Amino acid sequence: MKSIFNNSGSRSGARPPAAVELSPQGVLAAASPGPDQQPVYAFEPLPAGTLVPGIGEQNLRAPELVANAIRVALEQVSPRTRAVTLVVPDTVVRVFVLDFDALPAKAVEAIPVLRFRLRKMVPFEVEHAGVSYQVLVENNNECKVLAAVLPGPVLAEYEAAVREAGYEPGAVLPASLAALGAVDSQEPVLAANLSAVALTTSITTGDDLLLYRTLDLPEEPGLRLKEVQHGVSVAAAYYEDKLGARPRFLYYAGIGAGGNSAAEDFAGWIFSPDSPSDPALTVVDMAPRPETGAATPLGNVVSLAGVTGALAGASS
Repeated sequence: MKSIFNNSGSRSGARPPAAVELSPQGVLAAASPGPDQQPVYAFEPLPAGTLVPGIGEQNLRAPELVANAIRVALEQVSPRTRAVTLVVPDTVVRVFVLDFDALPAKAVEAIPVLRFRLRKMVPFEVEHAGVSYQVLVENNNECKVLAAVLPGPVLAEYEAAVREAGYEPGAVLPASLAALGAVDSQEPVLAANLSAVALTTSITTGDDLLLYRTLDLPEEPGLRLKEVQHGVSVAAAYYEDKLGARPRFLYYAGIGAGGNSAAEDFAGWIFSPDSPSDPALTVVDMAPRPETGAATPLGNVVSLAGVTGALAGASS
């Protein structure tokens, strides 16, 4: 699924050939050196507590440190433009699939319609929130829309850090939607993205999104494991119910049981003997780490799926 969100909301257009993902662990940057060339990656860690994602309070507790990390990471990958796709944590964005009889063709007319629908669906003020959308299905009888909304002050924080670093946020995406762009599959996709604080599960088929669910996770390790196992089990059951077949693969991005990003470690963690999850699922990386292209050490907690997927919809 190649999402094409940009800052103003759009039905078409390509993203910049560079991306930067912000997370509590640090800043991951990626850029395409040129058409048909493999991306270059760089990671700059952040001190604990510098970035605390959420929708109800300040996220960047030390904005100057975040801006400097963005600058350092991007300088390592030498982006061809000052515009970058900004990938933000899932927990700062609310994502919905909405049905309309029809939607205006122009974004400037469609966004107010979306804001009106979203007013009672999110626990924050929508009028000045950041809203983006993508039309998934459109015909004479229906218009199915994927909409993402995040609080205006939170969006302003992240965008200001990018600008302070000397770049321009040309597009903004939540991590899991960005990561889906890294999956190249002709079959329906069941995916999971695990962060330090949340699990997002999703199901796509072609350009349609059947499921997108973000769960906040408890800190206690035992409860956390049970929540992740349950979340994967529910998503797999929903896949079978909607598509009439059991999923064969679970596409994975994020951290694992001990801070690792390898899909096999995640599988070994969640498919314990008493797990409600389906051990017949084969867990595969959304974006396997390349043997070359890392400008800096990437660390064990970093998944490349978000920035890789963001670049999948980039202009050449």
